[in-house]
Amino acid sequence: MSLEATLAVLAASLGLAVLGWIMQRRPRRSLDPPVVPWTAVQVVAVVVALLMAAHLVSLATGRPFTGRRGF
Repeated sequence: MSLEATLAVLAASLGLAVLGWIMQRRPRRSLDPPVVPWTAVQVVAVVVALLMAAHLVSLATGRPFTGRRGF
């Protein structure tokens, strides 16, 4: 994945996380559950943002992210 695509996915996932946070903070007018589970949207968006941040680090350093064990 190129740098531009990584930055685009990172920005989109952060935008979705912020949108989920805003939608969770809105006052509800009725006791019906929301149609979109905004907490789940936030969790998925934050996980994707963390993955893209790790990929961005590997693109910046030129070495793949290997983790603690080195493989």
